[in-house]
Amino acid sequence: MTAEFAGNQQLIEILYLVASVLFILSLKWLSAPSTARRGVLAGEIGMVLAIAGTLLHHGIVDYKWIAIALVLGSGIGVPLGLVQMTAVPQRTALSHAFGALCVTLVGTSEFYLRTPDVPRFMMAVLSMEVILASLTFTGSLMAAGKLQEVLPQRPITYRGQNFVNLGVLAIAIVVAVFLVLHPGAKELFPIMIVVPLIFGVLMIVPIGGADMPTVISLLNSYAGLSAAAMGFVLNSKLLIIAGALDGSSGFILSVIMSKAMNRSFTNVLFGAFGQVQASTAGAKEDKVVRSATPDEAAGILAAANRVVVVPGYGMAVAQAQHKVRELYDALTKRGVDVRFAIHPVAGRMPGHMNVLLAEADVPYDKLMEMDDINSDFPQTDVALVIGANDVTNPAARTDQSSPIFGMPILDVDKARTVMVIKRSMNPGFAGIDNPLYYLDRTLMLFGDAKSFVNSIVHELAGNTH
Repeated sequence: MTAEFAGNQQLIEILYLVASVLFILSLKWLSAPSTARRGVLAGEIGMVLAIAGTLLHHGIVDYKWIAIALVLGSGIGVPLGLVQMTAVPQRTALSHAFGALCVTLVGTSEFYLRTPDVPRFMMAVLSMEVILASLTFTGSLMAAGKLQEVLPQRPITYRGQNFVNLGVLAIAIVVAVFLVLHPGAKELFPIMIVVPLIFGVLMIVPIGGADMPTVISLLNSYAGLSAAAMGFVLNSKLLIIAGALDGSSGFILSVIMSKAMNRSFTNVLFGAFGQVQASTAGAKEDKVVRSATPDEAAGILAAANRVVVVPGYGMAVAQAQHKVRELYDALTKRGVDVRFAIHPVAGRMPGHMNVLLAEADVPYDKLMEMDDINSDFPQTDVALVIGANDVTNPAARTDQSSPIFGMPILDVDKARTVMVIKRSMNPGFAGIDNPLYYLDRTLMLFGDAKSFVNSIVHELAGNTH
């Protein structure tokens, strides 16, 4: 029996080791579009092995409830995985919420099972686990609600808000410190759960839609760190590795996203970015815009030598990525050099535009990062902006009073001709007007992105014949 147990334990360790290696490789491969599919597959296989190793654990005495949980989880997970691309950001936020809830429940059960014989170091780690997981749970639910537009996207602020938020978090930390010193005080543990749950809501309320990509990656980091802490509590090396990978990559991505907006973490969390500026509304009425029809746009594109397409969230909402690919094919056949300019924070999640265009099989080598493409705009005949707003706003370079001043943008205004496909003149997530739309070289193409691009493709096809 002892030999059987030892052999079983050795198999578990091997499965965990292979899973850990696959998680690391998955993260590495996901960093490049050409290897992203391999990265996804490696992550999936690693998770299957991790689950298999856990199911072999000698501590399991009854598989009935585990089987029920697997069926229920699969029943919820499969529909969530079949959402449209535009819903992936909120689905990602929900995944963070579910993972954080799991960590909170495990941490709670471990506390009550071990109390009062909890070493101080273990109690400190357990407290960090529960606090991070609890605030991530409600924070992720709030983020999903804002992304799904069932909650107000604009920041909700009030005087002294930051003081209140930090005060609430401080209460949870004080309770955690007391429990580290006095782990037998079971009656205080629920407070350490409820208070961070409240803080998670308060943390997201003042954050606007423009900051959601950074918030999602930051919540991803919190979820990973809480999972790593749970690994210490459960003495699971696999959880420590997976959580550390998740937490560190999420944090690094948050830094990159903040840099792309020229903003700090504190500004993201406390700056209330995305508040509509009332002063821009009146100014917009006095300005004149020039518009064009699909046949006019097709003629301009057909006569161009170099075209740069700038995708944004409007393209995602209209699900126009496949029509954009058709436009790319039509122009390429005419000998037009077509490339795509990708801003790091375009859309509602990191890499949103890359994923959409990859789904439509746009060649990877045609997807250009902002730093690589900006110097080419002065030599570009046409910059075609599809549903992008704040990431093309020249006010970020010129208007020191603008909330996006200093944010790196795509220099589309330097192209010889700019065409913008947009439903209306409404502002983007930042809630500010875009001077790009009023330039003499800019043509507004009003309408649904998918329909308008489709009309352009048809005009190009007709001109061919």
